[in-house]
Amino acid sequence: MKLLLFLFALTLQAAPVVVLISADAEWREVLKRWPNERIEKTPYGETFEKSIAGERVRFLHGGWGKVAAAGSTQYALTRWKPRVVLNLGTCGGMEGRIERFATILVERTLVYDIVEMMGDSQEAINHYTTKLDLNFLPAELPGGVRKGLLISADRDLAPEQIPQLVQRYQATAVDWETAAIAYVARRNGVRLIALRGVSDLVSEKAGGEAYGNLGVFASGTARVMHDLLEQLPAWIRLVVR
Repeated sequence: MKLLLFLFALTLQAAPVVVLISADAEWREVLKRWPNERIEKTPYGETFEKSIAGERVRFLHGGWGKVAAAGSTQYALTRWKPRVVLNLGTCGGMEGRIERFATILVERTLVYDIVEMMGDSQEAINHYTTKLDLNFLPAELPGGVRKGLLISADRDLAPEQIPQLVQRYQATAVDWETAAIAYVARRNGVRLIALRGVSDLVSEKAGGEAYGNLGVFASGTARVMHDLLEQLPAWIRLVVR
């Protein structure tokens, strides 16, 4: 009887799709869209469950930065055992290499702020580079997304780093979390769809348009999250088949 109750409890917790949201500003836009959901607390952030496109979908505010991103991803995989994780959020774009409000379907991630003084930094960066399995997706995708690399660091993009990052990685956009989420998902053998919209641009000469101006980031985040949440049902139909 205890085993049956345990299995029943696991069934209640399981959700085929987890939508992982990182930054506080991104999560606020989720709650604005669905303000009346029953919110629960987790060690990382708030969570709620909702039916979308006929599937049980668990939303989790995982937190900003690589530490929270890795921990909350593992927490979500262990607790809800999803078939697929969708990470929705923002990123910063390099001016002239990507347009504001473009959406990247991430196909590869790397952590670019690793500094190894005793050996080869590139070897460490290669260790945390992840290629996402997107082969199961059809050729035609929702919302005019573009597949590409997204590089992550626990810092905003420094304008003076742009030439080096372009030369070394052909980078176009950066964020704080996706590389950590992708690494953990891959280690657990769980599919990840990471969709990041460009909320603001950084220029080598002019700097970041949101730097010192949180209003630019807030308005950009609102636009990006609106677009991603509008597309979410279509993506769920694609990935849960």
